[in-house]
Amino acid sequence: MTLDNTWFTEAQVASGAAFSMKIKGKLHDEQTPYQHIQIYDTETFGKLMVIDGCIMLTDRDNFIYHEMMSHPALFTHPGPRSVVIIGGGDCGTMREVLKHPGVEQAWQIEIDERVTRLAEKYFPQLCDANNDPRAHFYFGDGVKWMDEAEAESVDIIIVDSTDPIGPAEGLFAEPFYRCCHRALAKGGILVQQSESPLYHLDLLQRMRASMRAAGFTSLQTLHYPQCVYPSGWWSATLAGKNCAVNKFREKEAGSPGFDTLFYTADVHKGAMALPAFAKRVLEK
Repeated sequence: MTLDNTWFTEAQVASGAAFSMKIKGKLHDEQTPYQHIQIYDTETFGKLMVIDGCIMLTDRDNFIYHEMMSHPALFTHPGPRSVVIIGGGDCGTMREVLKHPGVEQAWQIEIDERVTRLAEKYFPQLCDANNDPRAHFYFGDGVKWMDEAEAESVDIIIVDSTDPIGPAEGLFAEPFYRCCHRALAKGGILVQQSESPLYHLDLLQRMRASMRAAGFTSLQTLHYPQCVYPSGWWSATLAGKNCAVNKFREKEAGSPGFDTLFYTADVHKGAMALPAFAKRVLEK
């Protein structure tokens, strides 16, 4: 990360590329027990949250990520009632999940409470559902939470994590996936952000192999644009417990009964079509 008082730049050293945003000023800077959180005001992307030098979200484009991390899984499951979000401290995924009236409870398990408190202050639009009686919050270790979760008690687990380093590293490992598999009811779905198909295909391949080794019988990687993330191209991977995740309730997704900015049934279908280079690697 570099900052020259005019531009914030996140350099992806391994890929030899970078993404920059012109800033108007810094709004917040804090070192928590877990990570370094900064909030900036940008000229064209609204507010920007940075954690440990990496861009987490902006006002302008966060809706793409939050909608694609939630609606595909919820429209794939036949009738989700219980949802657990691991991470997701900015609360945007919680907001999208609770747009589904059939959801009876949603838990957000975030290790760093400061992420949520700063989101409430600087990104209040993402926290619209925080006072919904179905919304529950626990600030602690997501790996430990899943290890202690009651067997077959959850319909959908959404792993809305940072990159697989630091506090989030354990969320990309087979033991964690085994805990998720045990906690999911039959027909349950795990969905996890799975980085860039262009930059991180090897990570995607390892993730999918670990999910299969943990007992998941069906996998589907979805891809979508996300301009502020490395390469501008991101993905989420669904893993099904004794269910097919390459089919979804298309009619309901086409008329969901609530507003979206990015997700549609057609977008869902298109996101499942992997480009040739990824298909060759991921669907061996």
